[in-house]
Amino acid sequence: MRALVTGAAGFIGTNFVRQTLARKREGIDRLVALDLLTYAGNYANLTGLESDPRFRFVRGDVADRDRVAALVAEEAIDVIVHCAAETHVDRSIVDGAPFLVTNVHGTLALLEAVRGRPGFRCFLHVSTDEVYGSVAEGRSTESAPLRPSSPYAASKAAADGFVFAYAATYGVPAVITRCSNNYGPYQFPEKLIPLFVTNALDGESLPLYGDGMNVRDWLHVEDHAEALWHVLGLRAAPGEVFNISAENEMPNRALTEQILRLLDRPANLVRYVADRPGHDRRYALDPGKLRATGWRPQVSFADGLARTVAWYRERRAWWEAIKSGTYRDYYDRMYSGRLAGSSAAPREPGV
Repeated sequence: MRALVTGAAGFIGTNFVRQTLARKREGIDRLVALDLLTYAGNYANLTGLESDPRFRFVRGDVADRDRVAALVAEEAIDVIVHCAAETHVDRSIVDGAPFLVTNVHGTLALLEAVRGRPGFRCFLHVSTDEVYGSVAEGRSTESAPLRPSSPYAASKAAADGFVFAYAATYGVPAVITRCSNNYGPYQFPEKLIPLFVTNALDGESLPLYGDGMNVRDWLHVEDHAEALWHVLGLRAAPGEVFNISAENEMPNRALTEQILRLLDRPANLVRYVADRPGHDRRYALDPGKLRATGWRPQVSFADGLARTVAWYRERRAWWEAIKSGTYRDYYDRMYSGRLAGSSAAPREPGV
């Protein structure tokens, strides 16, 4: 197997690459890591892998059709694990254009690179539960309609559509996985868990949206990486979709309380701030289809969160280097006004 992993210096890509090489997966002759190293792509995440003869890092734009096609041909790639994406909902609300370029045009560039390629085995497109939109009750199955609420979710739904189309029209052996919210090491600290952990470590406010009762379905990134490998081994039919979830639902307020307890920080760090526009109330995935094939999550949420908090506590230099410069400017733009109008008490939904 000669695999190309896109977004390999980002959160999910980094963990997938590291887990793959550390566990010496059978059949991996080559692992090419592609990343443009924009704000959330950090080459330091891949430190120490350069000595592995199977590993090659390439800095490049996933939406550059010529570059992607040349790389796939040069390295004789027969498997693609497509993790590259713009992912932060708040950034998509400010400007959706980069999400269209990376998430849609990038996916299309990869699909074109493997269309009709002899011997190509699998295009695994890593998508998200956010394409289903808010789930009032029950859990989203793979056949649920797509109702994206944010520009980010819309871009991922559009990318899913192109994967379906290339599977149906050209027979590209492509499958889609839709995962719930990931957490774990190497996550860029604009996401809820690393943001709140690192802010709490510095004694800074934790800006909690709305009333803090938005529910998310948490999946440790190590379980996600194992699930991706499991799907690769299924030889699924072109166009198949698999939900990946550990079924760990929790309101953001309760999650925040757990983080504070693990760090022994006071509850008065929490500030309830104005909600983001179009904020989905609840995500919940039904992973029954994947579980029926034998996959099971291995990391309990309590243990996974404790390990995650310890990872950020022990790697201050890693996140301090990120939370400076342009990140600080972005953080101030996103939260200064909200924090100025914040309160210590929960806000009513939509306020």
